[in-house]
Amino acid sequence: MEYQRRGTPLVIIAGHEYGTGSSRDWAAKGTQLLGVKAVVAQSFERIHRSNLVGMGVLPLQFKEGTTAQTLQLDGTETYDVLGLGPALQPQQDLTFRLTRRSGEVVNLPVRCRIDTPIEIDYYRHGGILPYVLRQIIAKNGTEN
Repeated sequence: MEYQRRGTPLVIIAGHEYGTGSSRDWAAKGTQLLGVKAVVAQSFERIHRSNLVGMGVLPLQFKEGTTAQTLQLDGTETYDVLGLGPALQPQQDLTFRLTRRSGEVVNLPVRCRIDTPIEIDYYRHGGILPYVLRQIIAKNGTEN
């Protein structure tokens, strides 16, 4: 809540099958409500990955062999995602930059797990609800 108060965007670092469980839709909503902008995982549960995109949260997947353990993360790092922009494509490789407290910078290749063109649209609009609302407004604006 402190990060949210300060406007600090958050990243979740996760393991295998992130999002497995019975309340996947609420898990994605809660993630977004807490200010999480991206989840970087070894793999995603299929429906939860889709729900994250639907809530405007960026799912990124580590390349094989990369984990929080192999990176020796201690929680003091800051993160950036490089390569996001208007040309973003489904399943595109991006760069996940982590900066350690010491100033060391590590650039890691990750796979963007926005898997379809419509999901790209959802993500660009901040999720499926803002996307649909903008579509309705645009349609109603052209009919008047």
